[in-house]
Amino acid sequence: MTAPHPSPTGRAARQGVRTRLALAVAGVTATAGLAVAPAPVAVAASPYERGPAPTSTSIAATRGPFAVSQYSVSDLASRGFGSGTVSYPTSTAEGTFGVVAISPGYTASESSISWLGPRLASFGFVVITFNTNSRYDQPDARGDQLLAALDHVVADSRTASRVDRTRQAVVGHSMGGGGTLEAAVTRPSLEAAVGLTPWNLDKTWPEVQAAALEIGAEDDSVAPVGSHAIPFWTSLTSAERRAYLELAGASHFAPNTANATIASYTVAWLKRFVDDDTRYEQFLTPGPRPTGAISDYRIG
Repeated sequence: MTAPHPSPTGRAARQGVRTRLALAVAGVTATAGLAVAPAPVAVAASPYERGPAPTSTSIAATRGPFAVSQYSVSDLASRGFGSGTVSYPTSTAEGTFGVVAISPGYTASESSISWLGPRLASFGFVVITFNTNSRYDQPDARGDQLLAALDHVVADSRTASRVDRTRQAVVGHSMGGGGTLEAAVTRPSLEAAVGLTPWNLDKTWPEVQAAALEIGAEDDSVAPVGSHAIPFWTSLTSAERRAYLELAGASHFAPNTANATIASYTVAWLKRFVDDDTRYEQFLTPGPRPTGAISDYRIG
């Protein structure tokens, strides 16, 4: 099993940012023991903000504000996972970026989730999509491989200078989605985990500390939401934040092709919890009402 990568300093610093933001939002002062109406206060920007202020249109775009380059990782070069592709912003003028690993699902290859790599990278992340060691790997093995892929990117000379290694996240489809929870338990320093129509035999995840988003599909017959995504969400009682989004009329395989709803909320979640960018909170809280694309949304 991959050893956890410690990042207490980075996590503590970000917690300090979050605390200061919360205090600024609260904005209540007292004079001579009497409460007075709060004056308007400016909420300090996160030092990890990257890119312009978002809109509902911008987060649904097929490409964000950053130009993206890619390189391949061969089976011979990888350690602990299969071959892969790294997508990254070409410019570091705004600083370094958080790093995200994305796992495919059971029997699937990297190609099934490859569309999401450059799309996320264009919003300001270094992203690796990869093949698993075996197409039949279970969620625990996929969790280990997600962590191994993150470790590869932060150590690779082609991206090491672009990455803030203290800001890491995982995304996965199906058993890869179940693997994101496994990875978050193994490495508590992860900032965020996003499961796409996730599958796992373990239904309870109170150990997870990362901000966790579970995206289920209303018509999923492989990982029905009532026995996978919803119980996962319910059990995430120690997560920094947790949310459940349900794709209306969608099947288990919705994440295998470009999907604006999946991309929009994955971008918003990662920007909010990997970059501490509160400009994205508007898309998450209170969140979307059921629409043509979304049949359910819950956040806690």
